[in-house]
Amino acid sequence: MGSSRDQAGETALPGRRRDDRPASSRDQAGQSSGQRPAALALAALGAVCGVIGTSPLYACREVFAGSHPVPVSEAGILGSLSLFFWALIVVVSLKYVIFVTRADNRGEGGIVALTARALHVVQNRPGQARGVMLVGMLGGAMFWGSGMVAPALAVLAAAEGLEVAAPVLAPLVLPVTLLALLALSLIQRRGTAIVDGYLGPVMLLWFAVLALLGVYNIAAHPAVLKAFNPLCGIEFLFAGELASLAALSCVVLATAGAEVLIAGMGPFGRQAVLRAWFAGALPALVLNYFGQGALILATPAAASNPFFLSAPDWALYPLIGLALLAALIASQAVIAGAFSVTRQGMLLGFVPRMEVQHTADGKDGRAYLPAINWGLIAVIVILVLGFRSSHGLAAAYGIAVTGEMIATSLLCVIVAARVWKWGWGRAATLFGGFLALELLFLAGNLVQIPAGGWFPLVVGAGFFVLMTTWRRGRDLFAKRLKGECLELAMFVESLASSMPTRVAGTSVFLNADPKSVPHALLHNLMHNKVLHERVVVVAVQFPGVPSVPDSSRVQVRCLRDSFWSVVVQFGFRDEPDVPRALGLCADKGLAFDALDTSFYLGSETLIPRLDSEMPLWQERLFVALFSNASSAAAFFRIPSNRVIEVGTQVVL
Repeated sequence: MGSSRDQAGETALPGRRRDDRPASSRDQAGQSSGQRPAALALAALGAVCGVIGTSPLYACREVFAGSHPVPVSEAGILGSLSLFFWALIVVVSLKYVIFVTRADNRGEGGIVALTARALHVVQNRPGQARGVMLVGMLGGAMFWGSGMVAPALAVLAAAEGLEVAAPVLAPLVLPVTLLALLALSLIQRRGTAIVDGYLGPVMLLWFAVLALLGVYNIAAHPAVLKAFNPLCGIEFLFAGELASLAALSCVVLATAGAEVLIAGMGPFGRQAVLRAWFAGALPALVLNYFGQGALILATPAAASNPFFLSAPDWALYPLIGLALLAALIASQAVIAGAFSVTRQGMLLGFVPRMEVQHTADGKDGRAYLPAINWGLIAVIVILVLGFRSSHGLAAAYGIAVTGEMIATSLLCVIVAARVWKWGWGRAATLFGGFLALELLFLAGNLVQIPAGGWFPLVVGAGFFVLMTTWRRGRDLFAKRLKGECLELAMFVESLASSMPTRVAGTSVFLNADPKSVPHALLHNLMHNKVLHERVVVVAVQFPGVPSVPDSSRVQVRCLRDSFWSVVVQFGFRDEPDVPRALGLCADKGLAFDALDTSFYLGSETLIPRLDSEMPLWQERLFVALFSNASSAAAFFRIPSNRVIEVGTQVVL
């Protein structure tokens, strides 16, 4: 855009800094940190496997005791377990862990990083680029929707173990859940450095307990192992009963967390995620699900809560405590993922700027977004109080997870076809197969809409409208400003014949386009009739990669008469610190004295109009978003005592 007001959202089409090497050659996280592979895998187990690791709390139970229960029979139990197992193998292991991790953006995963990578390969095709952006925004909207449901579901399901241990404790379930979530929000605010070292060991203990519980129950009823045969699941699925289709909505719950698994890959690397999944999480999950199935085969009444009932009586209370810890770790991962996706979305122009605070442990791009943290916690508390049990929340969760999966498959087709050089046929065959399975999951989840599945659809639609409005509004805003812009080089040439009075010091004007004259510069010259002895036009760009090295951070070009043009690039994991970046210009012949430099920022007031290219309601929504975005000075870490804002009105 042509304005520093919306500078944080401005980006060239992602991928300017191209890197099409295989993911294995970009897997630098472990090397750069100096950690051993086993230590990285343990850290990944704690940070990214928590969400999918807590699914045994509710997934199997929902099949037989949910809103659309499957009759408790041998065929139903074995068929459901078979679907659980093969969903973990095909969807999580094959699609996500094997293939989607290869579609990373220089080591970064997640829906926003994947969207940026797909946008790179279609940047010269405006129609395809718009389609990719819409799919990416839809996937991001469903991610936020699932991010609201997942913590409430996991913590509430863990706390419901109290009711299993002693029915008299049932009134404590909601208070315990709310207190745990409040503690989680306070931890997020202060950073997680204090507890980070414990996440991996706690989750390792959790997965070990899952495996032991599974072996304990399978040993008593080994007949359940017949469910490894995929025919059990196929026969059950096509038995012709509505309950079989509804069971798919519960099978999705076993795969929930795969998106978080990929989104958190960046700090650990692909190999650490592979080790954590295949050596830790997957075997434990399979054993536990089969153990729950074995228990239900032997004691059909245990279907009411097979996870907690699968433990010996003496282990029940310790298991509840461990389950609460695991649920909080999973919730922390979801909220951290929401922080990451939101921050990436800000830098890539999908959402307005928000206040970003770097925590005391602000390594690896970690950040704290107060609005997202407290907004999420508020909605999660409302969900807990509104649904009051994990059954309705489980119904809401599945459809959000399915939406994320579908968006990921569509984007991966483009990456596989164009980046991996597979061609459209091969890419569509593989990911089209995944997509067909996910559409079947979606069909199964449609029956859950009245039971709670409506919530993520409403939330996702709301976020989608906000993102599309912001994107469309920014494009229209840029179009309006571009029509009034002057070319910077010609402007400087024109000043040579009638140079205004120059005063001591350096003025820095932020502008999205390095080739155009900032409006703040024109207004300053018009009203003050003077220029500083050195004028620097700075364009901040976000090329859609995780990180830009300092050696490539700035591009400096001297025009004439002490006019300079500087382009600064930040990745979506970088801290957009403009003063620090300008310090790198000294090696290129442009040194700054902080006490002698003033920053001029545009402060535009938007005015909607009836005959605009946007509907009036969307115009008003965009104006509200624009007006409430955080300041460019704070976002770019420019000292407030060095900032001068120059106002102007823009009619949309």
